[in-house]
Amino acid sequence: MKKISNQDEFQQLLEEDIFLLLKHSLTCPISGAAFDEYSQFVNEHPAVTTAYLAVQEAKPLSEYVRDTTGIKHESPQAILFKNSKAVWNTSHGRITVENLEKALKEYT
Repeated sequence: MKKISNQDEFQQLLEEDIFLLLKHSLTCPISGAAFDEYSQFVNEHPAVTTAYLAVQEAKPLSEYVRDTTGIKHESPQAILFKNSKAVWNTSHGRITVENLEKALKEYT
């Protein structure tokens, strides 16, 4: 799982066939729980390209992702990209290993 903080790093990810991005708040306990679920997913699926951004440290990037995808910003928020386009997203308590696995299966 790669931490990204700028548009160039995000653009590099868009070159991947498929990847997951987590928008994570460093101060929210709900986001902390989602980060734990995301981390577990990452550990169980090492072949999947994954990244996250810390909203407080990368607000311009978070806004860029919002503007690029047209998906309203939420934190925490997981977004699945395929062929450079956001194809699925969820937020808050719905960020679970099970839901991430279901999304990945649906789009691969």
